[in-house]
Amino acid sequence: MNTFDFSPLYRSTVGFDRLARMLDTAAQVDTGSTYPPYNIERVDDNDYRITMAVAGFSEDELNIEVKENALTVTGAIEKKDEERQFLHRGIAERSFERKFQIADHVKVTGAKLENGLLHIELVREIPEAKKPRQINIVSDTRKKLEAA
Repeated sequence: MNTFDFSPLYRSTVGFDRLARMLDTAAQVDTGSTYPPYNIERVDDNDYRITMAVAGFSEDELNIEVKENALTVTGAIEKKDEERQFLHRGIAERSFERKFQIADHVKVTGAKLENGLLHIELVREIPEAKKPRQINIVSDTRKKLEAA
């Protein structure tokens, strides 16, 4: 496995420690867990949707939490009918925890469970202070004429 040394970046940057932590986390070995399957789609320029296949889960068994820049979706399924006898069991009914890193200024606006799919809506809201703006250029010739 390749490891990256980000320490040279720390000498010339201030306030990017969270970015470095994200890079370290992304470089870690993936656990290989593919459950539950999910899609991330860009709906519009500033709108996103995460769709997770959560067949067999009810709204009460799912939890969505946003803390800092991490979105965590957990599912804890209650044991049902232990007396059932399966000839084939292809629907996974197991608990899970799936984490997503979300960027600054991205907010979770809602979630809905529909036909076994959990849709989580996100929107990027850039504050006015962070948006690009034009700066007017003033010439010094006016000041020189007024002084003369």
